Amino acid sequence: MRQALTLAASVLYVTAPNPRVACLIVRDERLLASGATQKAGGPHAEVMALRQAAEQGVSIAGTTVYVTLEPCSHHGRTPPCVDALIAARPARVVIAMTDPNPLVGGQGVARLRAAGIPVTTDICTEEALALNPGFVARMTRKTPWAWLKLAASLDGRIALPNGESQWITGPAARADGHHWRARSCVVLTGVGTVLADDPQMNVRHVETARPPIKAIVDTRFQVAEHARIFDGTPAWVFTCLSDPEKAARLADRNVRVIELPSAGGRVDLSAMMRWMGEQSINEVHVEAGARLSGALAQAHCADELLVYMAPMLLGDGIGMASLEPLQKLAQAQRFEFVETTRLAPDVRLRARQPDHWNTLLQALQHLN
Repeated sequence: MRQALTLAASVLYVTAPNPRVACLIVRDERLLASGATQKAGGPHAEVMALRQAAEQGVSIAGTTVYVTLEPCSHHGRTPPCVDALIAARPARVVIAMTDPNPLVGGQGVARLRAAGIPVTTDICTEEALALNPGFVARMTRKTPWAWLKLAASLDGRIALPNGESQWITGPAARADGHHWRARSCVVLTGVGTVLADDPQMNVRHVETARPPIKAIVDTRFQVAEHARIFDGTPAWVFTCLSDPEKAARLADRNVRVIELPSAGGRVDLSAMMRWMGEQSINEVHVEAGARLSGALAQAHCADELLVYMAPMLLGDGIGMASLEPLQKLAQAQRFEFVETTRLAPDVRLRARQPDHWNTLLQALQHLN
């Protein structure tokens, strides 16, 4: 199964809004065929593996099939994968994770068993979830999985008091950040960052045929129409201010303006996340200033922190997130560290909200 998960990771930048899935066909501990899900509308992992087996003249009868997600049992853009597996008659199917899609939700497993094919589930489930947290989040809580990317000094500063921040971290850390952009469906920033830095927010260090949508939180619709972020690829602007003429001009540059309700005088971030879930957005990568990062954290919209920490001290400066002062430590949002990676000379720390993660795991277990 871990070999299948490694194959699924190879299509990390490809499949959205579909999950990253892989399938291995094995007989007597020998790999006969394998496949991974292709871009949306293309064949799923099981079909890819079955095709490879057919091309090599390999019979599936009597084999064990390992798949990282329950085979689909419904007609979507492609026919049900469970039908193809049943027709192939393997001796056994081993599944990492039940499909949280309400159109599947255990029906694939049930149909395999009804056809007389033994099924084993929940093998490396948490590792499978780590490949697809956004898909599971969207299917179960109706919002994407979001992480905040932060580049900071050892004393937690993301910029000097005058705003200078280029560059706190080194080239390796910046290149690694593009991997996280590339796997996301949306790269989100705030209008303050756009006005101050005029960033491109594209993926330059990773090859991807599916670049993420670029999005801006812009309560008062201040963004300049010729900002570099509007490069002709799809972009969104979330705002509370209606300006149909400006929106029409931006539409000519492939920019969609989404008017949302306000909360405390700003764009309602929870409503924004729900809207993105409705648009089949799985993962959101946030690269923003302290104000938006803090607002997302306080709205409980940040599932994970992606902190690139440089071995330097800056003293007075801008902190990672602007948060309202607390009266007691018990009020603090708690994260748990899940990974530490050296990116010389820097370190990448990953920390996630344990409650958010455990809720996804419990939703998967409830399907069994």
